Amino acid sequence: MARQARAIQTRKTILLAAAAVFDERGYSAATITEILARAGVTKGGLYFHFASKEELALGVIAAQLEVGPLPPQRTKMQELIDQGLLFAHQLRHDPLTRASVGLAMDQWGEGAERSNPFHGTPFQSWANRLTQLLVEARERGELLPHVDPAETADLLAGAFTGVQWMSQILCERADLSERVTVLLRHLLPSITLPQLMPTLDLAPDRAERLLAQRPVEVEEVMEEGMDDEGDDDARISA
Repeated sequence: MARQARAIQTRKTILLAAAAVFDERGYSAATITEILARAGVTKGGLYFHFASKEELALGVIAAQLEVGPLPPQRTKMQELIDQGLLFAHQLRHDPLTRASVGLAMDQWGEGAERSNPFHGTPFQSWANRLTQLLVEARERGELLPHVDPAETADLLAGAFTGVQWMSQILCERADLSERVTVLLRHLLPSITLPQLMPTLDLAPDRAERLLAQRPVEVEEVMEEGMDDEGDDDARISA
């Protein structure tokens, strides 16, 4: 058990260090050498968990996509809102999420490699998640008849991308939750049944209240979530 715990902690440390370097420098400019220095681990320790810089980036993306269980809601549209506001909250407070978005947009940066294999990946994953929520909302009669779930999910993901990028440029995302709330207030009436709109909670502090409702044991599981792919690491310590 001691070896397993040490291996899990090493993997977590590497992921967080890689996320910080990717967030600061982008995928193209980030180096294994700098990630090693930031993590304080040996090269052998890093390569035991991740065979390449690309695998490291994939690990960062996979870790940030696991937002964990949220309190169940009466409507799927509220769950969709919660996903958006939680994502905005994570962009402000979670280095894994910031790095993942940076990987998605890396080729827009100066000197970025056009062959960046992660361009768009996190946003497409989020669009897929929104599509599923919208399909379920349609099945429950929460959407207007004209709504196409996949098209609407792409619109929401694209609009969110622009809003978060503008917030980052203007104030390092300090007002992102408020901007996402404004975005949703404008878009949701065009897709949601009118009688449902008054029941939806769009407050900017919604994410903080949701997270406060999580039991302590759920938070502990979430801290271990980024290590799920590394369960085999119990074989040896890093």
